[in-house]
Amino acid sequence: MGETPVLQSRAMSERLEKLRQLLERDPNDPFFLYGIALEHKKQGEAKSTIDYLDRTIAADSGYCYAYYEKGQVQESLGDARAARETYLKGIAAAQLKGDDHAASEIETALSMLG
Repeated sequence: MGETPVLQSRAMSERLEKLRQLLERDPNDPFFLYGIALEHKKQGEAKSTIDYLDRTIAADSGYCYAYYEKGQVQESLGDARAARETYLKGIAAAQLKGDDHAASEIETALSMLG
């Protein structure tokens, strides 16, 4: 059986707190920034999600899935223009990095945008 919503929320809060503690040691670690962004996304906190994804991209412009996730959040907010721009930047970053898989996934998200 799955966890109750209260237990899920507590587990997310604990993961978020652990990630924040790790981030304090290295404030520009893209892995920790991305992890925090995803925890905020799970909690439905779009602004915080985008803020941490922006920080992830600033710390490592080749962190391709940060662009994908950011575009997804922008889409969920109804901002197709911003999502399109983010996806295009993500595709360019993936191509520059030589990550064909990430480029393909972001291209698929872009094509579904219409």
